[in-house]
Amino acid sequence: MLDEMSKAELLLVIRNLRERIRAFESGEKYTRMKEDHRKAREADARLIRRRERELAEARRERIHTRDLWLDVIDKLQEEHEKEITKKDKEIARLKKELEKAYASANDEHQKKLDKIEELYAVKTELEDEKEKNAELTARLNKDYTNSSKSSSQSPNHTKIHNGREKTGRRPGGQPGHEHHPRKEHKPSEVINLPTPKEYKDRKNYTPTGKYVTKQKVDMFVFVYTTEYRAKEYRNNKTGQRVCAPFPKDVVDDVNYGGSVKAFAYLLNNACNVSVEKTRKFMFDVTQGELNISSGMICNLARQFSQKTKEEREDVFRQMATAPILHVDFTFGRVNGKQGAVIVSVIPNGPVLYQARAKKGDEGVKGSPLEFYTGTTVSDHEAAIIKHGTRHQECLAHIKRYLQGIQENEPDRKWSSEMLAWIKDAVKYWNEMNSGDEEYDSKRINHFINEYDRILEIARDEYEYDPPSKYNRDGYNTFQRMYEDKEHYILFLRDVSVPPTNNAAERAGRKYKRKMAEVMCFRSLEGSARYCDGLSIMESIKASGMNLFEGIQERFER
Repeated sequence: MLDEMSKAELLLVIRNLRERIRAFESGEKYTRMKEDHRKAREADARLIRRRERELAEARRERIHTRDLWLDVIDKLQEEHEKEITKKDKEIARLKKELEKAYASANDEHQKKLDKIEELYAVKTELEDEKEKNAELTARLNKDYTNSSKSSSQSPNHTKIHNGREKTGRRPGGQPGHEHHPRKEHKPSEVINLPTPKEYKDRKNYTPTGKYVTKQKVDMFVFVYTTEYRAKEYRNNKTGQRVCAPFPKDVVDDVNYGGSVKAFAYLLNNACNVSVEKTRKFMFDVTQGELNISSGMICNLARQFSQKTKEEREDVFRQMATAPILHVDFTFGRVNGKQGAVIVSVIPNGPVLYQARAKKGDEGVKGSPLEFYTGTTVSDHEAAIIKHGTRHQECLAHIKRYLQGIQENEPDRKWSSEMLAWIKDAVKYWNEMNSGDEEYDSKRINHFINEYDRILEIARDEYEYDPPSKYNRDGYNTFQRMYEDKEHYILFLRDVSVPPTNNAAERAGRKYKRKMAEVMCFRSLEGSARYCDGLSIMESIKASGMNLFEGIQERFER
């Protein structure tokens, strides 16, 4: 079926093609095509002419429109230029006003800056004055409780508390306390009291055979004089008068023995009684028998210093080789100027006082500290710290400094924690030193770690809130404790090292008490002689010997 349809279509196509070939062969097709081409060309020409007319019309319209737009643009340009000119004038006017406004604003801004600068300067000055006031207040509030200032420099100060807590009990012996009677003396005279008549009545009273005794002790000072006599002879040839030799200490017509010299010396140098009062007291107590001159009393210091030179040299050698040495400087007036005394102390041992013109490196020269190689204990004296192989700072002074920080910088928390640390650490040292506690390395390390922790708190506080330039005592204390850590914890590592310099501090007060009496030594030599005698007196006390007998024995050498 499909093949039949294909044949029919092919026949139709063939027939059509034959018709087209015949039309071409006859020329009929060419004629028609030419005619059609002519008509098409004419139609195209008509269309082109119409398009050209339309284009020309459009050109004329465009030109006319352009002319109209140019007129409009010219008018608009003219109006725009007028408007621009007007705006330029307005802009110029506004610029002038803006410049004036800027100038005025700059003036106001400068005035504001000047006011701010002035306000800042005033606030800075006010803050500076506040810091000065705080520094002056801190200086006024400095006393023996919160600084290294001695109590003698704080007139009318309150009672110095020793840290004991009140118990509320009455003073004196408590119930159950063993009675300590006064020492009884061998009676020089016995007086038997008469028995009242009523006690002699045997009906009511019977004697027990015992006596009730009570003593009244008096003291009498008498002068005991030993007179040496030697028969005198005359040389017949020369006329020279001779006699038997007297003892070496009997030179003048009247000589005073060691007891008299010791009595006068102790009154003047140990009891700090003035020379004139010493002379008057000895005159009165002996009912006028002893009338010693003031010059003789003054000369006792020189005699005693000469007689004890070797003993002081021995004390010097002991201190130079001692494992631990307390050292401190104290001050006094010499010839109207400030003088110094270096005090060296062996724990529970002798004391050496040496007068100096001034403290510091010059004051250390010639003292046991100059070539010392042991452990020193002091209160942060730069000239002292240089010497010795190890050093322990006096924590009693640090406690005072921390107390000052609490009073003058109450916002600093580290000072209160460090105060508590010192209290606990020293308490533990006392317990170890007395044998109540044994050395515990873990507890020691705990104390050292706590020390580091507290100083870290201090560092953070001073970084967040820097110290005042007028009051840097607290910051300086922190710096020393932070940089020289071993100087503050040595007593924990070595139980034999005391945590305070109280031994030297107590020794230094002896010189201060003398200064309160004399006010000023006339010469450095006079101060040195007093220091020489004070060294021997303190050494006698440390040895447990009777002070009067020790002084007398040395005068009689």
